[in-house]
Amino acid sequence: MSGELQNIPGYWTALTHSFSCLLYMSMLPKRLKGWKFWAAALALFLPMIPYMDRVAALSGFPFNVGMSIFAIWTAVPFLLLCREDGYRGVYYCARAFILGGFAISLAWQLYMFYARRVVFFERLWVQAVFILVIEGAVFLLMYALERIHLKESAEMPVTRAACVSTVAIALVIYILSSLSFAAVESPFTTQRPAEAFNIRTIVYLGGVAILYAHHLQLCDAYTLREVTALQNVVNMQYANYQLSRESMEMVNRKYHDLKHQIAVLRSEIDSKDKTAVLDQLEREIRAFDIQCHTGNRVMDAILTRKSAYCQDHGIQFTCVADGHALDFMGVVELSTLLGNALDNAIEGVSKVAEPEQRVIHLSVSQQRGFLRMSLENRCLEDVATGEALPQTTKADRSQHGYGLKSIRSTVEQYGGSLTLKAENGWFTLGVLIPTEQEKN
Repeated sequence: MSGELQNIPGYWTALTHSFSCLLYMSMLPKRLKGWKFWAAALALFLPMIPYMDRVAALSGFPFNVGMSIFAIWTAVPFLLLCREDGYRGVYYCARAFILGGFAISLAWQLYMFYARRVVFFERLWVQAVFILVIEGAVFLLMYALERIHLKESAEMPVTRAACVSTVAIALVIYILSSLSFAAVESPFTTQRPAEAFNIRTIVYLGGVAILYAHHLQLCDAYTLREVTALQNVVNMQYANYQLSRESMEMVNRKYHDLKHQIAVLRSEIDSKDKTAVLDQLEREIRAFDIQCHTGNRVMDAILTRKSAYCQDHGIQFTCVADGHALDFMGVVELSTLLGNALDNAIEGVSKVAEPEQRVIHLSVSQQRGFLRMSLENRCLEDVATGEALPQTTKADRSQHGYGLKSIRSTVEQYGGSLTLKAENGWFTLGVLIPTEQEKN
């Protein structure tokens, strides 16, 4: 091989960017499963190889136009094959484009270094193995870094601002990496091929680092918002519990006072009409005697308040609960768990049109060292399965799911698990938590 440095072949550029896109697509939910996904991805990525071969033969402005089309082309698989919105697809496509640029730039620069010195490296299969090993190391390292924050990345919504800022950063990185290959002298370019290769690789490496740091910043901001929102939910449920306890005590005092007063009045009058009025009054105040007695004062206060709400709004609420099974939980955690769970159930049945179908059933028990809680309610459609949070049907997605997230956070705090299931018109929330004795 001659001493002159050769630029990256188009087919290697296409293959590397395809691998980079597949890396990020593997971490996103997909529209197709199994071989269907790979067949569709192959159909979208394969035509890039002959296209980039022709683009690589160009220079100057035509080359940059061709690369711009190629960059847009790499976004198509994200939009068609991944079950995400457009902003999220473009966001990860921009990150994949810069990562692919760094991987092929580094691999080709290292290959050219050895190919100019060792004849053995001129063989095509050696070139393929060498480049694939270098790129594989780059992609494996990036995949390991992405896996660290995979949960936050999956839950974090990608806004238009985040998408635009990421695309802008990627565009600046690409322009800076290409300046040294332009036939224009400037303070930021060089006419020496070896230096141009170094500049391109270093700029792409900086781009990967900047975009990763930008991604972590977005994840941290999202996590902070989530923590703040969940804490507000916890505080609200605890305040509701305190209000429920105070209201229950006041109602109980008034109820018992009225019962005694009615008994006294009944013994002092003989008129049948007055007796009928007292009977009616007694029946009306009996409706306030809905206090629940489960053995746990926190649960009693919450269930009493929710039962009163269900009674006023035509919801059938039944409960079979051993309150002592919840004694190991703190007041704040228990009020958060029960309050949010019952609020979600009430919201779900409120959407059911038929009054007789507005049914909620709660069961709490302790079995073999585990707390088992099951909350069932009628729902309109199948919205969730397994441990994943259901998709929202609300217009404002950013305000969705904090109740369930708070429940899941509380359950995980005690080393338990949360399952959600919706089928045959019933939504079931299941909680399984080891008790303190089982933990010990």
